[in-house]
Amino acid sequence: MDRLQQSLLDAPIIEKGDYEYFVHPISDGVPMLRPELLREIVIRIIRKAEIENVDKIVTPAAMGIHISTAVSLMTDIPLVVIRKRSYGLDGEVSLSKQTGYSESEMYINDVEPGDRVLVLDDVLSTGGTMAAILDALTEIGTEIADVVAVIKKAGPNELDETEYHVKTLINVTVEDSEVEITDAMGDD
Repeated sequence: MDRLQQSLLDAPIIEKGDYEYFVHPISDGVPMLRPELLREIVIRIIRKAEIENVDKIVTPAAMGIHISTAVSLMTDIPLVVIRKRSYGLDGEVSLSKQTGYSESEMYINDVEPGDRVLVLDDVLSTGGTMAAILDALTEIGTEIADVVAVIKKAGPNELDETEYHVKTLINVTVEDSEVEITDAMGDD
């Protein structure tokens, strides 16, 4: 069994109200992220993603940063982090994101019309963050080469009824206080 799958099966489960939530180094930063797990994930992303002629990797703060940084180091593709605060720089674009548990503004800098981008994130759950990011990148005039999330949580999400497609490395659900792997290979 691969490290990502085993790490998810071993993930502690906490309850947030009626919601069972798994705690994982990729999605939460705890327990600690071991280099061999990050390396496995980066290799799988590079193999699965369309990276040819990509100008920039784009990721939302905060939990996409460690994954995207490692992919950037391995591919020499520059990295743009979508931030949760405005810097007021020329060309900055704001977007509103809404997830199952929060609503906030995010800000994109250093992405230009015509840029070919790879969008990376840690988890696809409700799809609220990813939908807002993809809509904003489309409005800017970028070409979205590919979109990859490491983990997909089972259930409907906001991208289901759009033209956007997100590749995933592994798909899971949480049932009876345990993570269950629904697709060990994720979505292509």
